Amino acid sequence: MLEPSPLKSNLSTIFKALADPARLKILKFLAGNVEGPCCPLMESICACDLEELTKLSQPTVSHHMKVLSSSGLTIATKKGRWKYYKIDKETIEQLELFLAELK
Repeated sequence: MLEPSPLKSNLSTIFKALADPARLKILKFLAGNVEGPCCPLMESICACDLEELTKLSQPTVSHHMKVLSSSGLTIATKKGRWKYYKIDKETIEQLELFLAELK
């Protein structure tokens, strides 16, 4: 059997991050490369666009993104005043390997 590489963060942290409907919605936007109303489509989505796409306030989006980034599910990059987010594909691949072992 193929041994998965260790996850960058522990599994319980990842599953706690995935347990919130708002964070799942945010991940879906990030995975779908949805273009936001403010910033043009790039390899990542601006926090201001996440506010508009999710209809959540700035502090709420900021909190959810902190949880997602701390869990290793997303990568945050600061450019000027704004943070841009994208899915950490390596963590997702490692999570897929772990889940495949449960079959």
